[in-house]
Formats: sequence, C-alpha cells, structure tokens
Amino acid sequence: MAAGRPHGPGEPLNTPIVPASTFEAGGDRNYSRENGTPTWEALEQVIGDLEGGHATAFASGIATLAAIIDITPVGAKVAVPTFSYAGSRGLLAHAHRTGRLVVTELPPDETDAWTGSDADLLWLESPTNPTLDVMDLKAIAAATSGRVVVDNTFATPLGQQPLSIGADIVVHSATKLIGGHSDLLLGLTIAAEPALAKELRDARTRNGATPGALEAYLALRGLRTLPVRLAEQTRTAATLAERLAAHPAVTKVRYPGEGMMIAFELPDAESADAVTARLRLIRRATSLGGVESVVERRAWLAGDAHVPAGLLRFSVGLEDPEDLWRDLASALG
Repeated sequence: MAAGRPHGPGEPLNTPIVPASTFEAGGDRNYSRENGTPTWEALEQVIGDLEGGHATAFASGIATLAAIIDITPVGAKVAVPTFSYAGSRGLLAHAHRTGRLVVTELPPDETDAWTGSDADLLWLESPTNPTLDVMDLKAIAAATSGRVVVDNTFATPLGQQPLSIGADIVVHSATKLIGGHSDLLLGLTIAAEPALAKELRDARTRNGATPGALEAYLALRGLRTLPVRLAEQTRTAATLAERLAAHPAVTKVRYPGEGMMIAFELPDAESADAVTARLRLIRRATSLGGVESVVERRAWLAGDAHVPAGLLRFSVGLEDPEDLWRDLASALG
C-alpha cells in the first residue's frame, strides 16, 4: 500500500508524526486546526483511496456525526435504525429533543420502510451495532432523494464501499478496526463529492474536532495491517459462530457470514452476566475491533436497553481460535 507514504531516496518508509500546531508564514500551512498536518493528510489519502472519495479525519467517531449534524439544515428529517450504535442514536436524540432535527427510528431489516422514507438524511449501518442486521444499502440509496450516510465501521472498506452504490458520506470510528489495537480515538468521514468534503472539513475547523498527531499516526499504522488482521479474525469468527450455534446454552447466533463481529444470545440477562463472569481469555470490555477478543452485554447501557437482555456482542481478536473456544465452552458450561 503506497498511498500515504513518503517517496524517494532517503525518505522514511512511514509518514512521521508531526506534532505541530503552528507553521511559519509563507507556505501552505499556518495553523493545524485549519490546514491540517502531513500526518493527518497521509491517513486521509489512504482511507479516501480505499473508500473512493475524499476523506477528513476527526477527533473521534462521534465527532463525525456531530459534523454531519452541523451541516444539516435545522428542522431536517433524519431516519436512523432502531438497532444501531447507541452513541449515534443518543446524539441524534439530543438533536431531536432540542428542536435541531426531527428524528425517526426505523427497523433496520424493513427495507420498504427505508425506501419509502421522506427523510432528508438517512443514517445507515450495515451490519448494525450490536444486532448485526444487514441493510440493503443499494436499494435504499437508489430510492431516496435524501442524503445517505453509512457507518462502515464494522464492514470496513475491505468489506464494502458504500460510495460506489450511491451513498453520499461514509463514516468510520477508526478507534475500532482501522486502529485495531485499542489505543486511540479517531473518526473519519469520506464524502463522494469534493464540495461536500469541504463542508465537513469546515465543520471540523469550526468545532475544533481535530485529531491528535499521535492518534492519526497510530490509525495510519493500524490501517496498514487491516487486511491481514481482518482475514484472520474473520476465519476465527466463522468457526466460533458455527460452534456457538450448535451449543445448547445459546438461544440465537447473529453472524452475517463474514467479518469479525458475532452477537449471540443467552436466555436472559442473568445467564449472560454469569457467562461473561466466567470468561478468562476473552475480556469484558466495551468497544471492539482490537487484536484482543472482548465481549459485552449491550442491554446494560441505557441507550441499548431495548436490545435483547441476553445478547452478548463479541468482538473476535487474534488469539488462537481453539483457545477462544475452550474459554467460551467453559463459560457456557
């Protein structure tokens, strides 16, 4: 992957960290909040190439949604999946309560509801977080005149490129799979059109939602290994999903057939909590996409109280698959 790398004799193989806020007058940069840094730009170049658009890096994944809200007219209608990232729904709910937007939740698996929506902005996830529903992005994008935004955090640009099927903006929490090591906070937007990318960049500047130099460097470094990490995690996830589906203690397995995320259900909250308490290799933690496997019962969060009480969101890491299964089998009893 040559994109985002320095070129030429004597140049470093990787883009260095540029921890600068201010630049000497007379060049293309004056102040990093407005003009960016070489480290940010290298990351933006790579993810823009992968998604087929124009990328902007932000301080966090949720900051990308804040920027999209910022450029959306007051009173606009927004549709969001009933089952989707709690942080996104929470921010949209706040915009609704304060009169900034009119927000409606639609079931992610009811495509007709989405294709018939008159929303000005459609916020889509596929697969959804945490229930792993697969939405018909192409049909929805083709049917609407509204702006289509796709959170592509779970699928990554290696799994799908929503801009190629009609989306206007793709967003990522690079904190997750792109960073891949549970050591940074960073968000990305990728816009189909340069003018829309400029609106998002201007929103970043206005609101000061800029990434740190170290975070941008770590996200770029993590992106270099995404293909090999994701391939191995996907192989392990497919094996574990099949075994979980056959286990008598598990009532339902949600696995879209590829990727490293699994959601599986136990009969109730008490059963699920007991299983997570018995895990030893798999860690109980929020977030996902790192090299270590983590599990979380999502319904304990206020924003996910409507999720099935016994549902466990399982982010499969890079541990040996047999070690992971032994841990799961022992915890499930």
